[in-house]
Amino acid sequence: MATPTLPILIVEDDAAILELLEEELQEAGYPTLGVGSAEDAIATLSHSDVSLVISDVRLPGISGMQLLEQLRSEGSRLGFIVITAFGTIDQAVEALKIGADDFLTKPLDLEGVREAVYRVLENRRLAEQFLQENPPGHFHGIVGESESMQTLFHDAARLAKSDAPILILGESGTGKELLAQAIHKESPRAEESFIAINCASIPSELMESEFFGHVKGAFTGASESRQGLFQAANGGSLFLDEIGEMSPGLQAKLLRALQEKTIKAVGAEKEEAVDVRIIAATHRDLEQEIESGNFRSDLFFRLETFSLRIPPLRERHGDIQRLVSALIEKHATSQGKSIERVEPAALQALLDYPYPGNVRELENAIMRAVTLAESGLLSHGDLPERIRQHALEQRNAARSTDTNNALMPAVQQNSWPSLEEVEKRYIQKVLEATGGNKRRTADILGIARRTLYRRLEDE
Repeated sequence: MATPTLPILIVEDDAAILELLEEELQEAGYPTLGVGSAEDAIATLSHSDVSLVISDVRLPGISGMQLLEQLRSEGSRLGFIVITAFGTIDQAVEALKIGADDFLTKPLDLEGVREAVYRVLENRRLAEQFLQENPPGHFHGIVGESESMQTLFHDAARLAKSDAPILILGESGTGKELLAQAIHKESPRAEESFIAINCASIPSELMESEFFGHVKGAFTGASESRQGLFQAANGGSLFLDEIGEMSPGLQAKLLRALQEKTIKAVGAEKEEAVDVRIIAATHRDLEQEIESGNFRSDLFFRLETFSLRIPPLRERHGDIQRLVSALIEKHATSQGKSIERVEPAALQALLDYPYPGNVRELENAIMRAVTLAESGLLSHGDLPERIRQHALEQRNAARSTDTNNALMPAVQQNSWPSLEEVEKRYIQKVLEATGGNKRRTADILGIARRTLYRRLEDE
């Protein structure tokens, strides 16, 4: 049993129970501090660090519930166990809602006390370890500060602890395989294999052999026995991307493997036991596929019990700037380059683009831009044309009203300017806005610099 370096603070006004708890925990190897009131506990916490608080609910003066509320309102993440009489379970449930980690009922079961203390301390240790490995906005390398992504990270971390199958839903490019890898790393299977396969990439006639293996002579060309994906992932996790592409026949065998935890290689006479955690993913609407007769409802319900949806990038716009920074650092490092600055126009273009291809499209754009960047500057011209074009259309739409307003006096005087005059005025305004930078002006106008020079010479 792990022993904390910091003492456990016990808050109990019954001296006999306080002494009993201290003796029991000290015998288990836990250092303790004992006080008789919440006021004394607050004073103790002001000058002493502790690993855990165990407090009776009923205390003279401030109650144990009020002590818990005060600690949580101050942002304290200290472990907290409440002690309550057997007849006040509702109060214990209320304490859990406020932020208690566990509760003990009187008369106290001393073995239960030890188990509760160990469980709370271990959970707190794992939580601290998770925060160290995943600073706010990250989950095993996945970036996301938006509320939807924080909820996703929380749910994924919780589901990772079980062995149940998980279904990951999301559009192409949202990072379903990255999330599957993160779940594996967060799971008790982290030290074992993580095997990923795209079901759409396997010919249907080879799927069964690919998944379950085959014995020598099982079919023409089977010159030797070969293990399948289930055997390779035994003890670990098997990620089945695009599971909606799996043939109905193989779906039935996958369902049996999930239910019975056994598989049968092609040509084999006996089944063999396997211990594999299935994480599946798809961008398809599987319920619609069921209606079309392409997907088994029983397999869907088995997988969908625990499902996670990755939101598309357009639904978490606030994450784009942080993603841009992380991806620039990633690709600059891999290419041995140093990107010291990002041109404001480039950053704005990246922030405004809708990303139909999601994070994968953003990463490809950043990789290209980093490759083309010179002198430590990632410029607007380094971005893919589609992103620059979208930015230009956005700017033109925003400026159209201003341009129309600027022409109004001439219209009112019934003196329409020529198209050439409007073009010259617009070029001059963009030049002024860029401080005379002809490269940036040409990028904004969407024309080649040679064309810009020629039009300036014509003035």
